[in-house]
Amino acid sequence: MEDSKSLEAEVRPISPYDDPKTLQGEITGGHNSKTQRGLSSRHVQFLALGGCIGTGLFVGSGAALSTVGPAPLLMGYIVMSSIVYFIMNMLAEMTTYLPVQGVSVPYLITRFTEPSLGFAVGYNYWYSFSMLLASEVTASGLVIEYWQSPVSVGVWIAIILIVILLLNIVAVSWYGEAEFWFASLKILAILGLIILGVILFFGGGPNHDRLGFRYWQTPGAFVEPYLVPNINTGRFLAFWTAMIKSGFSFIFSPELITTAAGEAASPRRNIPKAANRFIYRLFAFYILGSLVIGVTVAYNDKNLLQGVASGGSGAGASPFVVGIQNAGISGLNHVINAAILISAFSSGNSWVFAGSRTLYSLAGEGQAPKIFLRCNKNGVPYYAVLVTWAIGLLSFLNLSSSGSTVFYWFTNITTIGGFISWVVVGVAYLRFRSALDFHGLLKSRPFITPFQPYGAYYAIVFVSLLAITNGYTIFFPGSFTASDFLVSYIVFVIFFLLYFGHKLYYKTPWMIKVSEVDIFSGKDEIDRLEEEEIKPQPRNWLERVWWWIA
Repeated sequence: MEDSKSLEAEVRPISPYDDPKTLQGEITGGHNSKTQRGLSSRHVQFLALGGCIGTGLFVGSGAALSTVGPAPLLMGYIVMSSIVYFIMNMLAEMTTYLPVQGVSVPYLITRFTEPSLGFAVGYNYWYSFSMLLASEVTASGLVIEYWQSPVSVGVWIAIILIVILLLNIVAVSWYGEAEFWFASLKILAILGLIILGVILFFGGGPNHDRLGFRYWQTPGAFVEPYLVPNINTGRFLAFWTAMIKSGFSFIFSPELITTAAGEAASPRRNIPKAANRFIYRLFAFYILGSLVIGVTVAYNDKNLLQGVASGGSGAGASPFVVGIQNAGISGLNHVINAAILISAFSSGNSWVFAGSRTLYSLAGEGQAPKIFLRCNKNGVPYYAVLVTWAIGLLSFLNLSSSGSTVFYWFTNITTIGGFISWVVVGVAYLRFRSALDFHGLLKSRPFITPFQPYGAYYAIVFVSLLAITNGYTIFFPGSFTASDFLVSYIVFVIFFLLYFGHKLYYKTPWMIKVSEVDIFSGKDEIDRLEEEEIKPQPRNWLERVWWWIA
């Protein structure tokens, strides 16, 4: 028994964020290895807000609509919103309890489960974030092509990548400020589109054509027949497909809050605030947004089908743009295209931040080279930023004729990687609760969310099924291709190779005993900072309204 305990202590990475020597930079040869809390309350709030708005909603929803119809699209977004709500709450509880500097989702998983699982999830997060950068930059290039620019798309990709690098490598406050304004513009765009959809619903457009639920009746709420001749079975499969496709719109957005916690001011106050407001933002943006899409565009609209067939990543494939053009509103399509471009750029900017902090956290746990702990004078882990950003150079593959295929690969790989990570987050959360309960601290959590632990079980089961069945359509007669099979399931191979490779090499335990899960290291420091914090008070009614909204 003693040997087993000593082995666990030996193989379990010790976080540098609880080690004063590391925080002083001693393990990196005198270089600073400490990030700084440069993200203010408004930065964190809008990071949570803007992080869940990307090209998946503006554009990807068009492909889903044309594939399954408006009813499955709406139902898929409703169910996925409920899953993401619980993922956000689980992460928020764990992060609020331990918002130590350098905190990340893999850090929490390693701490509450076991090192090999944290290692596999950590690198799954890192390469997924990096591929999401490439995906969003690729989308940006395809969006710019909508304007038929005489300049090569490669030039625009290079400019976007350079600006993203500058925003991430100078200071975290630069990144936070940029995301604040990007998120503001994205929010205004989606709210404007939802309002426009309501106006068109009641016939307030230039042609005064009252749409109502016309397209739910003709051509119909479901694409029929879908995959199978049986109507009821086809409708269920359409709903399931819609959930899988909607995953890209949501994937990894809850993790942005945990990633930002280590560099956020007053995390015990700001993280719960962001999490509590997340649910009505999901409702406003995704559920109302998908409803508007189904009301304003028919799933067999020839403009939508042409846009999806031509690449599916620019404004031409956006159901919002198609609805605007059908309503006879001239010029607004260019405004929406600009909003989609900002959305793609903003998302790419966020993924560099998330990927670099994940790599920084892995280095702190001894699971990546120590060089990634080095920070500049502003607390930015610049080597981690550079390596993560470098993966974005894959976006230059868009210069080939198969740019849309590259985008398809990136989105599928990252979506499945996200599903796997969410399952492990649920497991880590249940372990976190068990460890707190073992020490009699379950009711003393600084942030307690509703419907737990049932929400965790719901998310684990549902997301596991989505991950396993994500490529189910390729198994229908005449649909199988090696390429589609590979893109649907290669992430499982990568994940298990990382997991079992680490476990066999380091001979780590299958799971840390609940009684030995570390729920105390670093907590005293966070508790002390919370006690010393002077909570700001609104000075006027305008600030009160702003704080209530944000």
